[in-house]
Amino acid sequence: MEIAISNNAAVADRRYSSKWLNRFAWFTAFATLLLICSGGMVTSRNAGLAVPDWPTTFGYNMFLFPASKWIGAIFFEHTHRLIASSVGLLTIVLAIWIWRVEDRQSLRNLALVAVAAVVLQGIVGGLRVTMLKDEIGIFHACLAQAFLGLIVFTAVMTTNFWRALPVNLTGLTGQVFKRLGRVRRLAVATTVAIYLQLALGATMRHQHRDLAILDFPTANGAWIPDTSAAALAKVNAWRDMHALSEVNAGQIWLQIAHRFVALLIAIGVIAFFVCVRRLRHSSRAPILSGLSILWVIFLCVQLILGAWTIWSNKAADIATAHVAIGAVMLSLGVSIWAICGRISQAMERDDTLPSAFSAPRQADQTKQLA
Repeated sequence: MEIAISNNAAVADRRYSSKWLNRFAWFTAFATLLLICSGGMVTSRNAGLAVPDWPTTFGYNMFLFPASKWIGAIFFEHTHRLIASSVGLLTIVLAIWIWRVEDRQSLRNLALVAVAAVVLQGIVGGLRVTMLKDEIGIFHACLAQAFLGLIVFTAVMTTNFWRALPVNLTGLTGQVFKRLGRVRRLAVATTVAIYLQLALGATMRHQHRDLAILDFPTANGAWIPDTSAAALAKVNAWRDMHALSEVNAGQIWLQIAHRFVALLIAIGVIAFFVCVRRLRHSSRAPILSGLSILWVIFLCVQLILGAWTIWSNKAADIATAHVAIGAVMLSLGVSIWAICGRISQAMERDDTLPSAFSAPRQADQTKQLA
C-alpha cells in the first residue's frame, strides 16, 4: 500500500513539473515574440545604430546603463538588447530544466540546439552593430524567426497532448490516415512559404528605404509594373518631388515577389482549413480544426496589416505589427506541422500504438484490396 501511494505521488510530481515546464516553455516563446517585435521597432525607426558599441552601451555595462539616458532611438535599441539578454537567460534555464526532468533525448537535443541558436543570434546581432552590414541584419531577422519556431516546437513537445497523441489515434481508418498525410504536406508547404515570406520582408525592411511600390492592390498604377528605363525615370521623378528615395527594378520586383508569396500563403492556409474541416468526423480533428481557424483569422489580420503598411509607407507601428503577426502565423504553422508529424510518426510505428489500432487499419486495407 505504501509503495502504491509513493508511486502515485511520484507520478503526480512529474505531472506537476511537466505542467510548469510547459508553461515556462510557452513563456519563453512569448518573450521571443516580444523580442521580434522590439527588433521590428528598431528597424522601423532606423534605431539599429543609435548605440554604436557592443556589447557595451556607450561604454557602460549594458545592464548598468543609466535609465535617464534611455531617450529617443537609444531607448528602442537598448531595450532590444535587454530583452534579447532575457530571452537568452530564459532559453538556458529552459534547457537545464528539460535536461533535469525529461528523459526524451530528442527533446534534450532540441534544448541544446536552442541554446546554441540564441548564442549565435546574440553574436550576429553584435556583428550587425560593429560591421555595419545590412546583410547581417537580414540574417539576424531570419534567424530570430527560426529560433521562435524552435522554441514553439519545444513548447508543443512538452504538452501532455503530445505524449498522449499516439494513444488517442485508436480507431482511425486508412482513409482518414491518407487525408491526414495530405494535410501534413499542405501544412509543411505553407509553413515553409511563411518563412520565405518573412525572409523577403526582412530583405525589404533592412534596405532602410521607402517602399518601392506605394499603391495596393495595383503596383505603380498597373497590375504588372513596368520596370523599363523610361518608366523608372518617370517613377523616380515623381518620388523625388515627394521627397522619397529612388528605386530600381530589383526593389520593385522584390516587393512584387512578396505580394505573390502572400497570395500563395493565403491559398495554402485556406486549403488547409478546408481539408481539416473534411476530417471533422474524426475525434482527432478538434485540435487541428482550432489551429486552422486561428490560422485563417491571423491570415486576414496579416493581409490587412500588409496593405496598411503599403498605404502608410511603412509607418513604424503598423510595419512592426505586420512583422509580429507574421511571426505568430509562423508559430501556428510550426505547431500544426509538429502535430501532423507526430500523427504520421504514430502511423508509421505500430509499436507506439495500442493493439486496437492495427485492426481497423488492416480491415480497411483488406476491404480496399477486395
